[in-house]
Amino acid sequence: MTKRNQFKQALQGTKTQFGLWQGIPDTTVAEIGAGAGFDWVLIDAEHGPFDVRSVMAHLQAIEPYPVSAVVRPVEGSTALIKQLLDIGAQTLLVPMVDTAEQAKQIVAASKYPPVGCRGLGTSMARAANWNRDPDYLSNANDEICVIVQIETMLGIENIESIAEVKGVDAVFIGPSDLSAAMGHIGNPGHPDVVTAIERGFEAIKQAGKSAGVLAVTKELVEKYEQAGAKFIGVGVDAALLANATRQLAAEYIDDAQDEESAGY
Repeated sequence: MTKRNQFKQALQGTKTQFGLWQGIPDTTVAEIGAGAGFDWVLIDAEHGPFDVRSVMAHLQAIEPYPVSAVVRPVEGSTALIKQLLDIGAQTLLVPMVDTAEQAKQIVAASKYPPVGCRGLGTSMARAANWNRDPDYLSNANDEICVIVQIETMLGIENIESIAEVKGVDAVFIGPSDLSAAMGHIGNPGHPDVVTAIERGFEAIKQAGKSAGVLAVTKELVEKYEQAGAKFIGVGVDAALLANATRQLAAEYIDDAQDEESAGY
């Protein structure tokens, strides 16, 4: 039986879906994140050192846990989307989408004919249980969730037409690259960037689509939730580990250095 896309269904509800970014290519880390209690986890193959095989390993590690998996590929080529869907990804977040034409191509790559142009290879597809799911071909299109990511000034200019593309289920605004494009590199919380994102949410909602964003401070999470974000990434595994280990080291290393300087 074809697996239902719980994340796609959840976007139709009223509850904001909170998620964790996973960029460390280790399945133990994937399991720790998957079992933490988030609504969704994102496998970041854009900036994390993943290939198709390691993305599949992450999907397999996450599978037993009650959490939805989202995959962000390095880019949105038709061939790569085909591979990711065949290995079992149901929700894709495709980065650097600047135009409605790009969004249409991504949708087409994600859907079987006659809706799109996704190639058929179910005998080798984990998604179809290697052809043992007799309903996969008839159900797959409905269960695929396509999210496009806007993160440039051109994308913001075209956000209305991008959001209106049939088959786009949600639009994610990437604050880091957008802040750089707006002249505030390294400061995704700058008021100008926040305002641009909130205005983008309005356009997305007007098109009847779900809006998403990454926000790693509680203040921004609350602000974006109030502005209508339906799914928010609230942490990144590598950053959480880096910050926690740095803080732990500081508790002891700084104290030791202070004692040494005091002559103890």
